[in-house]
Amino acid sequence: MNLPQPSRRHILLAGAGGLAAAALPATAHALDAARAADVIEPDIDGTAQWQARAPQGPIELVGKRPTKIIVHHTVSANTSDVSRAQAHRHAHWVQDLHMDKNGWTDTGYHFLISRGGWITEGRHRSLSTLRGGSDFVLGAHTSGQNDQAIGISNEGAYHDGAQPPRAQWEVLVALCAYVCRQYAIAPSRLYGHKDFGDTLCPGVLHDKLPQLRSEVAASMG
Repeated sequence: MNLPQPSRRHILLAGAGGLAAAALPATAHALDAARAADVIEPDIDGTAQWQARAPQGPIELVGKRPTKIIVHHTVSANTSDVSRAQAHRHAHWVQDLHMDKNGWTDTGYHFLISRGGWITEGRHRSLSTLRGGSDFVLGAHTSGQNDQAIGISNEGAYHDGAQPPRAQWEVLVALCAYVCRQYAIAPSRLYGHKDFGDTLCPGVLHDKLPQLRSEVAASMG
């Protein structure tokens, strides 16, 4: 029997043991197992893995859990390169922009998702604090919300009708579900950058927020 190819989301979850159920026929057991796998930690490349620059100053912890997630896009090229290497290049591009042009300590976002569906840690210590589930790093992504929200940015520019690739969308759902579980954030508290400022960010992803909330909630059971 020819089984369907696993999606990028399931491939990413496989790093944490989530692929086994996804490859099985759609029996009740397999569906239950896949559902349980949906909120495990996805594969995330930490700052050491993509060889990030050292921060220009101390990384501050907020001292509490975040209460929301804010979705962004990086307004980079809508590349067709979906490799892990491209995800790392993009992470460097964002960090250089934020440190050298904006003068920030480090990458402003907590996490980045490439068009190929690879997740990279943005600001240092974002991943370790997420795993801990009780504190988070003070970011620099949304004015007035940096001590309240996890910032997740998506590679690409999603204005003028451009749509995120399926792989990127699937992994955005998986990462948001994991963040929501770790920090007890309700999926209804997923927002876009423009909800808190005069900006077009995150483009069409803002229009897709109801779908994102719904899919994250469904994946959390």
